Amino acid sequence: MRLLLTGLLATLALPQAATAAEVELWRLDCGQILVRDQSLFSDSFALPHEPRTLTDSCYLIRHDADYLLWDAGLPGALAGQPATSDPAAAFAPSLNRTILSQLEDIGVAPEAITRVGISHGHFDHTGQAGDFPGATLLIGAADYAAFQSAPLPFAFDPTPLAPWLGGGAKVDPVTGDRDVFGDGTVVMMTMPGHTEGELALLVLLAGTGPVLLSGDVAHFHGQIEGGVVPSFNADRAESLASMARLREVAANLKAKLVIQHEPEDVALLPAFPESAR
Repeated sequence: MRLLLTGLLATLALPQAATAAEVELWRLDCGQILVRDQSLFSDSFALPHEPRTLTDSCYLIRHDADYLLWDAGLPGALAGQPATSDPAAAFAPSLNRTILSQLEDIGVAPEAITRVGISHGHFDHTGQAGDFPGATLLIGAADYAAFQSAPLPFAFDPTPLAPWLGGGAKVDPVTGDRDVFGDGTVVMMTMPGHTEGELALLVLLAGTGPVLLSGDVAHFHGQIEGGVVPSFNADRAESLASMARLREVAANLKAKLVIQHEPEDVALLPAFPESAR
C-alpha cells in the first residue's frame, strides 16, 4: 500500500514536470484475439460462457529523437494467416500487419527504436519484440525473473525475448514506477496482479493531455468498472488494487484511459498513420 500511495503521489505531480521535449504517440494494430469463452476473464462467475473479441494494440512513442515501442503484440508469423478454427483452442489470435510494416509507413526504421517497453510477459504483448534486438528492453523485474523460472507462468513464451534472455541484448528490469526519459512525460507505472510485474504507461502530450495505457490491468471496461478479476491472474488482491490505482490516476489527472484490449477504445486515439501530440 505504501508503494502504491508513493507512486500515486509522484504521478499526481507529473503535470508540473518539465515537458520541453516533443512527444508524439501512435496506436499500432498488433492483432485481435477471439476468446471462445469469456468467462475465463472472471474468477467470480461475472461473465457469461460466450465468445468475445479483443483487440491487440501496441503503441509507438516519440520523445524528440528517441522512440519507445510499448508492447509488441502477437507474433509476426501470424500475419495474414487465418485464425485457428479449433473449437478446443481457448484463444484464436490473428494478425493483419506486422509492426515493421507499420513503422515503414511512417518512415521509422527498426534501428530507431531505442527502447521496447513490455507491459507484461504474455505472448500477445511480446510477440514481435525480437524484431528490435538493438533496443533496450524495459520489463517488470518480476516478469523478467519469471521468464527464467521453471515451469513458466501461464502464457509466457520466451522465444520473442531471446535477444534479452541470454542473447546479450540490453535489459533494464523495472521495479516500482519508472520515468523513462527523466522529464516526467513518459512514465511506466507498477500495476501488479495480472502478472507479478505488470505495468501501465502514462504519456503526457502537450495538446491531447495525459494518456494512460492500461497494459492488461483490465481487458475491457466491464472489468475495471466492476472489479472483475480474470481466473488466470497472478494475484487477486493486487489485481483489484491496481484496477483502483488505474481508475484514480485517470480521474485525478483527467487522463484519457485507453484499455489496450478494448475494441471501443481504439477510437480514443487517431487512426494510424495519424498520431496524437
